[in-house]
Amino acid sequence: MELLDTYTGHVDPEGPAARRDLDAVSITKVSVGPMDNNAYLLVDRATGATLLIDAANEADRLLDTVDTVADRGNTKTIVTTHQHWDHVQALEAMTKELSPTTYAHELDAPDLPVAPDHTVGDDDEVRFGESFVEVIHLDGHTPGSIALLYRDPNGTAHLFTGDSLFPGGHGKTATIDHHNALMDDLERKVFDRLDDETWVYPGHGDDTTLGAERPSLPEWRTRGW
Repeated sequence: MELLDTYTGHVDPEGPAARRDLDAVSITKVSVGPMDNNAYLLVDRATGATLLIDAANEADRLLDTVDTVADRGNTKTIVTTHQHWDHVQALEAMTKELSPTTYAHELDAPDLPVAPDHTVGDDDEVRFGESFVEVIHLDGHTPGSIALLYRDPNGTAHLFTGDSLFPGGHGKTATIDHHNALMDDLERKVFDRLDDETWVYPGHGDDTTLGAERPSLPEWRTRGW
């Protein structure tokens, strides 16, 4: 896998992966599958322990990325952000190859191709080596959608949002009630708690920051989708 060490938040389908190095963790982003799904590898630099966020598609491409930035023997944690098919198509293959411990929210767990070893929700943590991410449940895109928050001890926060938050709006919702639920959770659990410098890594497309999106919250609330 070709790897870019200059991280902009943009990766192309079939293109190189991109890595950013923080003090304690490295974050690698790669696009997989026909829907330009983002998968993320977080590597604890002290131990090499590696967490994969969303085994979305193209298991061979994901494994190639693992081999480039980490070690298969240390890639023992997979978290699924939500149940939608485009985010889980490589989950079974990656589970067979890596024998990881798998995590998802209990409300989405029954619809996954591999039952998670652990279900998680608000205030839970998923550890990898000496590092961990915090789980934030965001109801609306799916009942059990979650975001994962890594707080850099020496820098800004890093939030992996699945399909719950993108540049320009929240993820698709099926009803106005789902829209309101997702907006409520985003405002209360994300925007009210985290500062503008928080970097956002979505399930598709380019990254953003909470500061770039915050002024648009009233518009998102009004437009109703």
